[in-house]
Amino acid sequence: MQKLIRIGTRESQLAVWQATQVRELMKEGGYTTELVFIQSDGDIDLKTPLYEIGVQGVFTRSLDSALLSNKIDIAVHSLKDVPTQLADGIIQASVLPRANPRDLLVYKGDWTLVREQLSLSHSSLVANPGVAIEKSPALSSGSRLPFCIATSSIRRKAQWLHRYPSHRIENLRGNVNTRLRKVDENDWNGAIFAAAGLERINLRPVNSVELDWMLPAPGQGAIMVVCRQDDNFCYEACQHFNNTQTALCTKIERDFLRTLMGGCSTPIGALAEIESDELYFRGNILLPDGSRKASIEKVLPVDQSLQAGKTAAEELLLTEGREILDNLHHARQ
Repeated sequence: MQKLIRIGTRESQLAVWQATQVRELMKEGGYTTELVFIQSDGDIDLKTPLYEIGVQGVFTRSLDSALLSNKIDIAVHSLKDVPTQLADGIIQASVLPRANPRDLLVYKGDWTLVREQLSLSHSSLVANPGVAIEKSPALSSGSRLPFCIATSSIRRKAQWLHRYPSHRIENLRGNVNTRLRKVDENDWNGAIFAAAGLERINLRPVNSVELDWMLPAPGQGAIMVVCRQDDNFCYEACQHFNNTQTALCTKIERDFLRTLMGGCSTPIGALAEIESDELYFRGNILLPDGSRKASIEKVLPVDQSLQAGKTAAEELLLTEGREILDNLHHARQ
């Protein structure tokens, strides 16, 4: 009788969808599996902003524990939630082909009016860097309240405030279904979501637009499968659906994050993409209030790109990136 592979997953609709994809891939390989549902710390505390929780692996620790205590055999994660340093005894077994890595703005109201407000506030900033944006006609005419966006991500918050410094940011926690409901129930102008999360379970609203200027979290849009380091059977079972291109791009992004010593409470964005035989990398680090940002871009032949994330981070630290990182460290002390 073939060994049963127990697949650990969180209980949210998106997490179960991801685990089910892995289960189907396992089935194609001739393996017998079952899903095991594990509640994560991040699913229990739905009020504290993630950047205030300040710990890495808030969505992965419970699954790591179940894996190491032999309650499950593999765990399925959104790669962006996985710390760059895996727990002792756990290894990466597979990375699935990446979905849309970008962020979406799910907005409320007429898009023409929303776009006008965003365009006016951004153009005012660019044209008049010394002028207080609070006086922008798009935001302060009459009794109009400041434009308000909801997110629990410090990275999204920092990039949004860098572009729109007078806007208001509200905390938004919960699974994608809960967050979409909260957007409807509150008087916010919109909220930011990962495109892949909404698109995978067919929940992307018509009233949404991709934020092509916002760099995603390292690994966003990708799914990682992990197993115990000494479990060769499960490791080999996962290797047949490992996507080498996605694995390379997300490694580069995570190397960038690791070299900058970043985690879920650090506003760092990174995206590596392969076109033909070239790798295009963009990365940035910001202060949480968006007041300062350091960015870097690199284009390399794919066969010379393995260390691109580490190299890009080291180069960024030779410029304004070092001062931003020092400020972040001082703020936490």
